[in-house]
Amino acid sequence: MIDYQYFLKSLDHLQAQFLNYQSLDPALPELMREAVAESVIQRFEICYDCLWKVLKRYLIAVMGIPEAPNSPKPIFRLAAENNLLPSAVARWLDYAEARIHTTHDYSGEKARACLSLMEDFIRDATALYQSLSKQDGNAGSNY
Repeated sequence: MIDYQYFLKSLDHLQAQFLNYQSLDPALPELMREAVAESVIQRFEICYDCLWKVLKRYLIAVMGIPEAPNSPKPIFRLAAENNLLPSAVARWLDYAEARIHTTHDYSGEKARACLSLMEDFIRDATALYQSLSKQDGNAGSNY
């Protein structure tokens, strides 16, 4: 049995912080806005890592693929081949690139690019969670 609890929790935390980020008062000092943006990106990283690892376990345990790769991009490609992704594999590869680019840089262009993907990522991650777990849950309920 696959445990989806940590994936769901990380997705809920990402959504909550992203909604917080979207509702920030523009009059707040830039340092405070950056701190919330950095938190969104960190929560994205955690959720993304949970997501691809759960997807790998699903491919092995449910789909019966014994030799599942041990990195995200091949996992997404394999998931696409097995019709598991709720959107095109290209979008999932964009999420992978965003995760790679934010590893050590939360400022500037890379951070803005990552943040611009959050609504789609939350929507796709929610759909994937619901599809894999066969549960509606509250994940991503605002997207």
